[in-house]
Amino acid sequence: MNHFSSKGMDIAYVDVGAGPPILLIHGFGSSHAINWKATGWIDTLTGAGRRVVAMDVRGHGQSQKFYEPSAYRPALLAEDAANLLDHLGIPRADVMGYSMGGRIAAVLAIAHPEKVRALIIAGMGMGMVEGIGDEEEIVAALEAPTLEDAVGDTGRAYRKFIDLSRSDRKALAACIIGQREVVPIEAVARIRAPTLVAVGTKDAVAGSARRLAHVIPDAEVLDIPNRDHMLAVGDRTYKAGVLAFLARHSPLD
Repeated sequence: MNHFSSKGMDIAYVDVGAGPPILLIHGFGSSHAINWKATGWIDTLTGAGRRVVAMDVRGHGQSQKFYEPSAYRPALLAEDAANLLDHLGIPRADVMGYSMGGRIAAVLAIAHPEKVRALIIAGMGMGMVEGIGDEEEIVAALEAPTLEDAVGDTGRAYRKFIDLSRSDRKALAACIIGQREVVPIEAVARIRAPTLVAVGTKDAVAGSARRLAHVIPDAEVLDIPNRDHMLAVGDRTYKAGVLAFLARHSPLD
């Protein structure tokens, strides 16, 4: 992977392919490799003629780890994304984020509208505005001595996923506390980029995709049929919908 300094923070990323650039921002507890590479997204997008930049959010993957929640505020995570685009000399890119990455992508579009050509918020609906809950359960599960000691279905699911990825549980416990700030609805309403909100029809985490899209002036909804929060990421309908959306709003020519 490549690395760069985001105002002193070491951020890892990959930069592959050629064509209109798209920045990918993964979800909580994941990484670019899990969220975008293993699911075939990077191959799908480069194969469609796009340059893919995919970062490991701080606290995740090969990026620098921090253990204070204040290091993971959404505004700081969005600035890492903006700084990466500046580092690569990309003045404007399409941006896609999943779950936590969807919140980061939205904050980036609000803070730096000039940098975002088209926006895809996936795995995140009105939970961005209203909160998704279960954060304390997830923190307790991450801090439990073993998976068997974790309590609650959501907490156990995240602990199992994070154990399998061999992630830094202490850093992620700080991250989920720091990044859980909701995005004010009036700020979401300021997003001007064409936006696609893509959520699985069985997703019990994201909140309503339609209610979020109703707030954003130029937004549309993509339902990912029969997929929950975890399984929607690599879905074929999701991929096809994103490619069609990009063809309309960020053509290759």
